[in-house]
Amino acid sequence: MKHTPLSLAVVGHTNTGKTSLLRTLLRDSGFGEVKNAAATTRHVEQAAISDGLETLVYLYDTPGLEDAGGVAAWLEEHTDNRADGVERIQQFLASPAAQTEFSQEAKVLRQLLQSDMALYVVDAREPVLNKYRDELTVLSWCAKPLMPVFNFTAGQDTAAWTEMLARRTLHVSSSFDTVAFDFEGELKLWRNLGIMLPNQTVLERLTSMRQQEWAGLNHQARYEIADFLLNVAAYKQEIGEDDNPQPTLHTMQEQVRQLERQMQQQLFRLYRFYHNGSVGGDWILKAFYPNPFDSDLLKQYGIRTGTGAATGALLGFGIDIATLGGSLGLGTALGGLIGSVLPNMQDISDKLAGRQTLYIDPEALTLLAARALDLLNALQTRGHAAQSEITLNSATPPFTPDKLPPELKKARQHSKWSSLNTQSPESSRQERKEAANSLQQRLD
Repeated sequence: MKHTPLSLAVVGHTNTGKTSLLRTLLRDSGFGEVKNAAATTRHVEQAAISDGLETLVYLYDTPGLEDAGGVAAWLEEHTDNRADGVERIQQFLASPAAQTEFSQEAKVLRQLLQSDMALYVVDAREPVLNKYRDELTVLSWCAKPLMPVFNFTAGQDTAAWTEMLARRTLHVSSSFDTVAFDFEGELKLWRNLGIMLPNQTVLERLTSMRQQEWAGLNHQARYEIADFLLNVAAYKQEIGEDDNPQPTLHTMQEQVRQLERQMQQQLFRLYRFYHNGSVGGDWILKAFYPNPFDSDLLKQYGIRTGTGAATGALLGFGIDIATLGGSLGLGTALGGLIGSVLPNMQDISDKLAGRQTLYIDPEALTLLAARALDLLNALQTRGHAAQSEITLNSATPPFTPDKLPPELKKARQHSKWSSLNTQSPESSRQERKEAANSLQQRLD
């Protein structure tokens, strides 16, 4: 059933974060212009939220109110105080003053009259001043439902604001920090808006769509991480038995770092941090500069190195086939290893063939998994108006090097699963897809 979209004006004083709020609600880091300067938005800008079938909400970013006190004074002087608020506002909009000294305020009021309701964005760091009281008075004359939204709320006490708003019969408000994003906070914002509307169907559809979208993004992001880890785990290189492994190890590490960066960029695209040229640039991922094969970084994440140390690749166990054959007999030795330490079979095969097989060690895989999940958490709690570097929490790794998920162990035996080996991974193969889906569930 078709529904009329909700028309929602975003209003408030200059530089309170109106455009920032829209960026986050739209999941669009490129909407409008965000900077720490007054009157950044000069014109009304329209944007829409759709569920893929039809538009549910039209959002209107309006210029900042800079002189609501002057508008209130003009209304008192030039309009009849016995007229209702809408009539007085319409008189103001038809006056020369609305085209000259109060042109910015006129754009806001004109849009509010054309909208179903408004979000009044409040900078929670600001004290309650007379200019804000004047703004609420003038806005109230438009006779549209108005919901205050507190921005920049971290560490702020909003009690004085709440009391002032209640005296103006504004009892429903929301807190929504546009820099430190909280998905539940967004859902509460939409639900609070629904309280003020006679027909809540559109907002119910919107919240349902947002929940499904959020869950889908989380699933897809973890699948991308799982796919990346399988790609790395399956990566191996063969060199001669007497060759120096260091050049090959260096190349493998660089290839893995490039693959990690591709995965990071894919997560940025999924969460729509890609419109702004600065977002996704080198500076924003400064926390990822440390080499994932650095032993100090392993310690930061609490990852203990194994017997092979943190070299970035495990060279095998150095089993001496000649000794085994001389003491136990080759067949007996192989039989015993098959029953106890199956992974060593590859190393024995290499020894017999006169080669070394290099692959990324369990410690590095564990660290790469922890870093990827750190980034995902950062993106899921980052507003689309954020301008700062991403910071990581060095979260607890999802597994330990000595207990790699079976999907990663299986990848060791499937070199074609890695694009670094074949330049074309068998991503279309059902077995690999199943491994990625299974690992994704473990990471969830």
